[in-house]
Formats: sequence, C-alpha cells, structure tokens
Amino acid sequence: MILTKKETKNDMIYKAIKLLLSVLFFVCLAKMPYGFYQIVPFFALAGFTLLAIEAYKKGSEIGRITFIMLALLFQPFLKIALGRLLWNVVDYTA
Repeated sequence: MILTKKETKNDMIYKAIKLLLSVLFFVCLAKMPYGFYQIVPFFALAGFTLLAIEAYKKGSEIGRITFIMLALLFQPFLKIALGRLLWNVVDYTA
C-alpha cells in the first residue's frame, strides 16, 4: 500500500482501530456467547484510550473528550448497568 504525505502509517493504524471497534460493536448486536461480551470492554477500553491519546496529540479537544468518555463507558472494571436495548443503541452509535 502506498501512503500519501498526508496519510502516515500512524493514521492507517488509527483508522484500523476505529474499523475494528466498529465491527466489534456491530457483532455485539447479534446473540453471542457470554464470554464474548466479557472481552469486548477490554478491547474497547484499549482502543478508545489509544484514540484519545492520538486526538490529544493532534490537538482535537472534541475527539479527546469523546474518546475518553467512550473509554469510561466501556471500561470493564466498574460495570455501568444499562439495559440490553440501551447497550444495543450505544454499540450502534459508537
């Protein structure tokens, strides 16, 4: 793959993280084994934290705040009790 001057290797990595998180959340809309739903918050926390750091480096205040809030929402240590329907909406919009 040829990268342009505007699109660096890091940009490609962060686009891949966004794509992987999107696919992960869409898969959450299907009926999956319980263990899958236990692993998702760890991937989400790691992905959103990396995206928040990248937004900070680029000086994007809105991006940084958005990704920090998403990392806090999906963090696996203190469960946020939302109903299945509401989590489906969060997964779809995230």
